[in-house]
Amino acid sequence: MGATSHSQAPLDRQGLEVLPLQECMRLLGRVPVGRVAFVSRGEVVVVPVNHARDGSAVVFRTGEGAIQSAAARRHVVSFEVDDYDVEQRTGWSVLLKGTLDLVTDEAEVDRLREHGLHPWADATGRPHWVRMTPTTVSGRRIPAR
Repeated sequence: MGATSHSQAPLDRQGLEVLPLQECMRLLGRVPVGRVAFVSRGEVVVVPVNHARDGSAVVFRTGEGAIQSAAARRHVVSFEVDDYDVEQRTGWSVLLKGTLDLVTDEAEVDRLREHGLHPWADATGRPHWVRMTPTTVSGRRIPAR
């Protein structure tokens, strides 16, 4: 790792702060919308979803379609959240890599409902609960100047 910023976080080769796991998980729970990325029918698909943090996992709801199919097949995915301040020219990004799975156990679905997660796009039903279980978590922040 490179030199450290005034916050004592290690810097990567591009001068970005490398965020520790605890900070990544805190930031993950701070923003309501993230992007899930996966391959469907040979093409990369990136879909914004509103989500909730459930321990170290991310949960969200979906309808019939590509995400539901990817979760049923336990596809490998990436999930990204970020935030930025245009005026201060700073921001952060957290990237999780792992697998999707459908949550079908009714007791588990009932527990997840306690998060109060309701899809923003409600033109169609989103009856399926999906869990993204990360195998890796990484985060970077543009240091304040």
